[in-house]
Amino acid sequence: MSQVLETSAGKIGDLEYVRSILRDYYGRHLKNKSDLSQKTCCTDESQRRFNEILELIPNDVKSRHYGCGCPVPEDDLTGLRILDLGSGAGVDAFIMSYLAGPSGFVYGIDMTDEQLQIATAVIPTVMKRFGYRAPNVRFEKDFIEVAECIPDQSIDIVISDCVINLSPRKDLVFKSIYRVLKEGGEFYISDITSDRRVPDSIRNNPEMLAECLGGAEYEQDWFDIMKDNGFRDPRIVSRTEVQRDVMGEPIVFYSMTVRGFRFAEPLDRRCEDYGQIAVYKGSIPGLRARFTLDDHHSFEAHRPVPVCRNTARMLQESRLGQHFEVTAPIKHFGLFQCGPTGSIASEATPGTTCC
Repeated sequence: MSQVLETSAGKIGDLEYVRSILRDYYGRHLKNKSDLSQKTCCTDESQRRFNEILELIPNDVKSRHYGCGCPVPEDDLTGLRILDLGSGAGVDAFIMSYLAGPSGFVYGIDMTDEQLQIATAVIPTVMKRFGYRAPNVRFEKDFIEVAECIPDQSIDIVISDCVINLSPRKDLVFKSIYRVLKEGGEFYISDITSDRRVPDSIRNNPEMLAECLGGAEYEQDWFDIMKDNGFRDPRIVSRTEVQRDVMGEPIVFYSMTVRGFRFAEPLDRRCEDYGQIAVYKGSIPGLRARFTLDDHHSFEAHRPVPVCRNTARMLQESRLGQHFEVTAPIKHFGLFQCGPTGSIASEATPGTTCC
C-alpha cells in the first residue's frame, strides 16, 4: 500500500489529508479482511458473543467488518437510541439494532461512500430477518469529529470500534460524543492504544495509519483527551495486547474497551470515599448472577459492595440505576482505595484513570 498512498511527515496530522487516505483505503483498497496487512482489526469477540445475530446479517457486511473489540455493553439495551461512530458496512450497528429492538433506534455515521452503500442496501433484508416491521437503523455520511446529523443530547449510548484512532483530532471526537449524549448517557468504545507515544516512523506511514497503528494514542494521553472533553473518570473494561515491536520499534499496542458517562455535574477527580454501598438487584436479563461494570468492579446479585462516589453515580444516575440500589453519601472519608493490582488505573498511580 505504501506505493499507492505516499505521504510526507507533517501532512499526516492534517485532518483533510488523513480523510483522503482513509477514504481511498477503506473505499477502494480493502474489499474484505484478507486485504489487511496487519491483523490488529480482526477481532472475533463479536462472533463469540453474538453469533446468532450475525447469522442474520449478510456476508457482504460481515466480510468488511474491521474491528479490534466488541463495543457492546453487557446490559439491557432495549428501547435505547444509539450512535455508531465510523459504522463502516454496519456490523456493529446491526447488532445494536437487534439488541435495541423495534422501540430503539441506531444511527451509523461514516465518511466512506462505498461502505455506506453496502450498509444501506441491506437494511430491508436485515430488518426482515430480525422480524421488524419498520427499520430501526439509519446510516448517514458524516464525520466523527462533528456528527452534524445528530442533535445535541439525543443519544443514550455512543459506540465505536477501532475508528477513533484514525482521527488526528481525537479531542474533537470526544467533544462531539459529549455533545450528543443525554445526561447520564455513555460512550462504550473499543480502540487501539500504545504503551508509549508512537514514533514518527510508524505515525507517518500511511499503511500503519490506515490499519489502526499509526494513529493510536499513548494510553495515558488517550485518557487525558477523554477527561479534557468532559469524561472525567473513564473506565477500562478490557485490555489485550495485539501487536508489539512494529517496524523495528520497541512498542506495544493494545486493544482496549473503555466506557465513560456524561454528567453535567463533573465526577470527582479521584476515587473519593463517602461511605456508600451498592447492591445489584440481579435484574438484567442474561446477567442475573453478576454484572461487571469495568475491569475491577464486578457485582454479585444482592451482595452489598462499598463503592467510591464516582462509581455510585455511574450506577445511580445512568440507565443502570434501575438495576441498583445505592445508599446516599454519609460524609467524606478520604480516598477510596480501588483499582486492579498493577493496573494503570490503580489509585496508587497519580494522574491516571480514577477507580
